[in-house]
Amino acid sequence: MEFWPEFLASSTGKEFVAGGFGGTAGIISGYPLDTLRVMQQNSFNTGSAFSILRNVVANEGPTALYRGMAAPLASVTFQNAMVFQIYAILSRAFSSSDSVNDPPSYKGVALGGFCSGAIQSMLLSPVELVKIRLQLQNTGQSIETQKGPMKVAKNIWKIEGLRGIYRGLGITMLRDAPAHGLYFWTYEYAREKLHPGCRRSCEESLNTMLVSGGLAGVVSWVLSYPLDVIKTRLQAQTLSSQKYRGILDCLRKSVREEGYEVLWRGLGTAVARAFVVNGAIFSAYEISLRCLFEK
Repeated sequence: MEFWPEFLASSTGKEFVAGGFGGTAGIISGYPLDTLRVMQQNSFNTGSAFSILRNVVANEGPTALYRGMAAPLASVTFQNAMVFQIYAILSRAFSSSDSVNDPPSYKGVALGGFCSGAIQSMLLSPVELVKIRLQLQNTGQSIETQKGPMKVAKNIWKIEGLRGIYRGLGITMLRDAPAHGLYFWTYEYAREKLHPGCRRSCEESLNTMLVSGGLAGVVSWVLSYPLDVIKTRLQAQTLSSQKYRGILDCLRKSVREEGYEVLWRGLGTAVARAFVVNGAIFSAYEISLRCLFEK
C-alpha cells in the first residue's frame, strides 16, 4: 500500500469538508420531497403525492414540509462529510492502483462505497428515527407530541432507552451498505460515459456532475426502496404503538394487509427527490473539492 502516505498527505481532510458542503446542499434541496415520501410510506391512504402536498400546505402551511429538518441538517452534513472521507480512503485501499494520480478502479469504488454505507448507518439510524417521528407529527400517523429534534430524542431515550434510539439500525445497514456501493459506482461510471477521461482530468461540466449524481441517487434508491419502506414503518412505531416485531414481521404484515405495491409506495416522490438531492450533493462536493485543492 505505497499510496497511503502520498494520499493522506494530499488529502488532509479536504474530502471531509467538501462532503459536508455536499450534504448541506442535498438536505436543503430535497427535504420537502423527503417529507412527502415518509408520509406516503407510512400511510394506509394511497393518495398521490400531490394530494398529500395540497392537504399539508392547506392545513399546516408550507413550513410543515420542513418539519424536523434541523436534526438531519446538522447531522447529515457531518455524516456526508464522514462518508465521502471514508469512501475516498477505502476506494483507494480496495483499488488495484497504487498511484493517487490514477482514479480508483470500479471494484474499489463499489467496495469503498459498500463499507462507507455500513459505517455511516451507525450515525444515520438515530437521526432518521427522530426525523421520521417529527415528519409524521399532526398527520394521524404518530403519537409523538414533543416539538423539536432534541426533545423528541430525549423522550425516546427516556421511554425506550438505547434500544429505542437505535430502533431500525439493522434495516438501515441492510439498506445503506449495498445502496452506497451501487451509488458511488453509478456516479463514477456515468460521469466517465458522459465525459470520457474526466475521472482522470476532473474537467467535467456542471451538467455532467448534476446528471451523474442524479442518476446515482435514482439507481441506488430503486434498489433499496422496499427496505426503506420497512425501515420507515419500524422507526415510526413506539413501545406503546408497536405493531411489528421485526423486519420480516413488518414485511409479512405490510404485504398481507396492503399488497406488494406497498413496498413501492412513494417511489415516484423518492426518485424525483433522489435526482435533485444527489445531483446537488455531487456537484457541491466536486466544486468544493476543486476549490480546496487549488488553495
